[in-house]
Amino acid sequence: MNTEAKKSASATKKTVLVAVGVIENAAGDIFICRRGARQHQANKWEFPGGKVEAGETVEQALARELAEEVGIMVERCQPFMQIEHDYGDKQVTLAIHKITAFSGEPSGLEGQPSRWVAVRELSQYPFPEANGPIVEKLTAAPGA
Repeated sequence: MNTEAKKSASATKKTVLVAVGVIENAAGDIFICRRGARQHQANKWEFPGGKVEAGETVEQALARELAEEVGIMVERCQPFMQIEHDYGDKQVTLAIHKITAFSGEPSGLEGQPSRWVAVRELSQYPFPEANGPIVEKLTAAPGA
């Protein structure tokens, strides 16, 4: 495919805006979930979240998704980073927030495996390629 055809193909590809939560507990551990076998990027670990629906802010989508997916109520969050990534079959914009205060104990409400992981151990888990910069930023932080 020539350069112009590639530009045209990527220009017509829909970008999905995804709200992502990096949930941190008092011990500094991070909560992760494993994607289902039939999902895009199947069986890889991820930071929970989901698609921002029409009419929602990223923060509203994040609060809704985390309540539905892992059963927590977000009390405090702050922007952490934003990532744009093209998987070839799908283009995503990840709006990542760090969740530093929440109520409830997160668990995989949709049957997905989930766990608390020490920051220094995150690199041992297979994440979707778009999540790589999140892991890098977390592990580069002082005390990681």
